[in-house]
Amino acid sequence: MTPRDSLEKIIIVADHRAEASQHITSLLTSQGFSDVRKANSGEHIYELLRPLHDQPDKLGLIIINENLPQCRWLELCQNLAFGTDSTAVPCIVIGTPGTSSPQDMENALFCRLPDAFKPEELLLSVMFLLKLKHERFLRHKQEEQLINELAAKSIVDAKLKFLVAHDELTGLFNRSSFERQFRLVLNLSNKLQKTGALLFIDVDRFSLINELEGFEVGDRLLVELTLLIRKLAPPGSLFARIGADEFCLFLENKSQKQAIIFAESVKTTVENFRFFTGEVSYGATVSIGIAALDNAAPVQHPGEMILHARQACNFAKLGGRDKIRVYNSDDTAVRQRRNDIYWVPLIRKALRENDLLLMFQPVVQLTNGNISHYEVLLRMRGDNDQIIGPDKFIPAAERMGLIHAIDLWVVENAIEFLAALPSYMSYVSLAINLSGTAFQYPDLLQVIREKLELTWVDASRLTFEITETAAVDNFDLARSMISKIRSLGCKFALDDFGAGFCSFNYLKTFPVDYLKIDGQFIRNLVNDETDQILVKSMVDIAARLGKQTIAEFVETPGTALKLKEIGVNLGQGYAFGRPERNLLESQKIPLSILLNAPSDSHPDTVNSDSVKQYSKFQ
Repeated sequence: MTPRDSLEKIIIVADHRAEASQHITSLLTSQGFSDVRKANSGEHIYELLRPLHDQPDKLGLIIINENLPQCRWLELCQNLAFGTDSTAVPCIVIGTPGTSSPQDMENALFCRLPDAFKPEELLLSVMFLLKLKHERFLRHKQEEQLINELAAKSIVDAKLKFLVAHDELTGLFNRSSFERQFRLVLNLSNKLQKTGALLFIDVDRFSLINELEGFEVGDRLLVELTLLIRKLAPPGSLFARIGADEFCLFLENKSQKQAIIFAESVKTTVENFRFFTGEVSYGATVSIGIAALDNAAPVQHPGEMILHARQACNFAKLGGRDKIRVYNSDDTAVRQRRNDIYWVPLIRKALRENDLLLMFQPVVQLTNGNISHYEVLLRMRGDNDQIIGPDKFIPAAERMGLIHAIDLWVVENAIEFLAALPSYMSYVSLAINLSGTAFQYPDLLQVIREKLELTWVDASRLTFEITETAAVDNFDLARSMISKIRSLGCKFALDDFGAGFCSFNYLKTFPVDYLKIDGQFIRNLVNDETDQILVKSMVDIAARLGKQTIAEFVETPGTALKLKEIGVNLGQGYAFGRPERNLLESQKIPLSILLNAPSDSHPDTVNSDSVKQYSKFQ
């Protein structure tokens, strides 16, 4: 590019201050720039750019004041001055030094000047950026020339260029190209307050086709589904394949209601479609998530809207697939997902930095008031040493796949806790809760075995608890794992017994030592004759099967006495003690008074010196 070519480029001076705009224009024209155009607002800039959409080479650069009305200068510069292709337009931003600038400057044709710039600074910046743009243009041309030289036919070059922006299999936009095009559409829609909706379409159980018939057949299915949806889509819609079996379709100027109607037509069309391979016919379904533009809260980045539509699609799949869900920030499922996302890093940090805590609640023999063992209860340490209950983070851990790591942490630390106790407290035994998915991981058995061998803790001092529902749902696996863990010498309890009305046939063959009666039968036991009958039947069945019963949620002496009368073996609850970090502080009231047992029948009673010695473990 000759100096004469540079001077013929269009330069846009965007400054709402008339004097400053005139000053810059005069400087440029005095240096020979023949086409300098003025803009006094962001809207005016777009009016000047629109006719040049198909002629980007005619535009030299833009000089913009960062306080220009109706203008998001940072977004404008990111759209124009960033990127590696030859169409990037240089931007010079005039404003207060030290204000924000785009973070990634590696490929930017961009610079800043202070309000009080010197004329030579402006002219040097203009010439430098124009030269840099020209060099990039030449490099781009050289790259094109190289491709043309290597290609045997012109069709090869066309295909290479097409594949840069399109998916090779379906011919749709690829993800990066879609996001780039979508950003431009969003900018225009936000500016003009247009409606629109993004559909995230996922082919249900697509992996089964690949597994049954192979990838080639799966690819043919995707191509045919693409053709079906493309026929339904309005002209000019942005349609892209952004994952193996995931598609995005943006409907411009469509309301949420119209988008739902369109999604229904897509879903119905796919349901009625039959895919043949050989003599085998397959049906297909899709799950669709919808995110609509909201003029009250404009979307600033395409990734944000894609994320919302994808979340809605995930909820449709969780709801049984072949469904349509619309993203709603106030939706319970959305709030739950946000809650999960909030807790995941906190749980990972707690596991990494040992911010989980073990607390202990006594389980008492109702016949004499002696403490049988302690149940291990989990807490998390939050900011300012706040203690967080498991109801806050355990559900999120279960949904987000972190519960197994918590299971292993609790098992390891509980065994280490027993190993660290002084010899005079060797009578202490612990009951450890396991999650419903604990038995799906074979390393649990290995961790228990290795930890017991390393610490020399007597396995009989450990009782593991799993809920009735989890045990029955995975009966064969649970029975096998329980048998293997019991073979180490540990005991097992079936927690929440009665909540799921477990088949007694299962119970007859289930290798557990304790049945923990669900709290719903205990809370109103004293006043509810039906609960008393049910608990009595559980006690009788457990006794005949050689298993002991434990009642949870024992909160009053009256409930404890009623349980003793019915024949329940053990009790646990606030009547005996709240969860505490110190075992010796976890007993709430003298058990001999509570159960009318002799005061000398407490083998767990220790003197104050023992308490002081034990305090070092807290």
